[in-house]
Amino acid sequence: MSIDVNNESGWEVDEQSVLDVARFALDRMRIHPLSELSVILVDTDAMEQLHIQWMDEPGPTDVMSFPMDELRPGKEGEELPQGLLGDIVLCPEVALKQGKDGGHSMDDELQLLTVHGVLHVLGYDHEEPEEEREMFGLQKRILDDWRAERGLQGPSPAPTTR
Repeated sequence: MSIDVNNESGWEVDEQSVLDVARFALDRMRIHPLSELSVILVDTDAMEQLHIQWMDEPGPTDVMSFPMDELRPGKEGEELPQGLLGDIVLCPEVALKQGKDGGHSMDDELQLLTVHGVLHVLGYDHEEPEEEREMFGLQKRILDDWRAERGLQGPSPAPTTR
């Protein structure tokens, strides 16, 4: 799996954990190992510009996803297609605030947002209540399993992304 993490935010973040949790989520979703993903960390000004341009909403947001080849999770015994998954854009400054509000660290929040972004590039959404239950449940399971495999304490942070 080719995953590039590019920190343009000016914030010090645990880039390795962002990479690791993205790889774990993609493996869990049975995405072809030769597929490619880009994760970019940006400052609030850059995130606000993207948020306005693509969502027509003011202010910075925490995560945005830009799918490319519309790859979907694989099924057992199925030939997996490979391709470009797309880009996930994260904003550490927003993640810091959300983490504080949720009682956890910015890095914990960035890990959650990375999984959230991965699910979005794979076609998941949370516009409708049923979609939200499915996506947020899957997000929690992936993050909890990733944390458990690393011996990290406690459950994953509660979803803050809407």
